[in-house]
Amino acid sequence: MVRVARDTSLDALLDLHGQILVVDETGGHWVKVIAQRVPVTPERPHGLYYSLTLHDGSGERLVGFDNAHAVRGSRTARKDHKHRLGTVKPYVYEDAATLLEDFWTEVDNVLRERGVIL
Repeated sequence: MVRVARDTSLDALLDLHGQILVVDETGGHWVKVIAQRVPVTPERPHGLYYSLTLHDGSGERLVGFDNAHAVRGSRTARKDHKHRLGTVKPYVYEDAATLLEDFWTEVDNVLRERGVIL
């Protein structure tokens, strides 16, 4: 019997489900986290539905990591991907800790580019 190591960081991600976090009160930037366990399928082989997004004060999505919808130009119906300022690129999900780290790094990069943080 082969045992698969449990992703202990998954609990931290799942605990953030439904949270809206203000990351810049002055400019109104905010983050929304959706993260739920789902049945394992070919589209979601890790058994996770997730959407982590950064929005500006008007609600426009600036950054997003998700597996919730088809990506234009993709042959597969649904796959993990990331949005950044209007672009969409594939994203390889490794584990919840890496997803959180990659998302917050991208959030910091965009906020830095916009002059929100140093």
